[in-house]
Amino acid sequence: MTEINGLPAASGGLTASTFHVPVFGYFLRQADAYFCVSFKIMTMEYSKSYIVKDEHIDVQGIMDGLYYPFYMEWCRHDFIRDVLGFDFETEAKNGVYMVLSSYSLHFLRSLKKGDEFTVTCSVYRDRIGMPKLHFKQAILLNNKAMAKAVFSGTCVPASGGRPYLPESVLVRLQDFSVLED
Repeated sequence: MTEINGLPAASGGLTASTFHVPVFGYFLRQADAYFCVSFKIMTMEYSKSYIVKDEHIDVQGIMDGLYYPFYMEWCRHDFIRDVLGFDFETEAKNGVYMVLSSYSLHFLRSLKKGDEFTVTCSVYRDRIGMPKLHFKQAILLNNKAMAKAVFSGTCVPASGGRPYLPESVLVRLQDFSVLED
């Protein structure tokens, strides 16, 4: 598997052209020496292409609003597996459930039968350090936004307990941007 900055790059999902790593830094003076301290903040956009299925069209000839979150979920789950290394089936067998805690979805334009569209997904850390992942997603047709959403989630033990993020996910998130309001 191809890697970009130590993160696996899915074939067709993550490309170098959609991988952005701004670098920030400053100098510290200690005694008679200067040290450069730098850190990076990543924003990664993952994308998948789909075609509107006939059975997702309503009586008005447009895609039923019920299906927009499903397409976003399919893309998000692939992103979580390919980039964050979290496999839902394996982790569930190990007693770790990744669940949604909230989402907001804004419909901008309607998709129609046969439209070939792209779903994008970017992950963000929580602004106040809560054990949450935030995913900004969009559905694009010819580079025009048809719908935009933010999905937030966390992990919970299958046996019950407090929300948390597994160490394997935290390590991959450490350089990612924080979701701003």
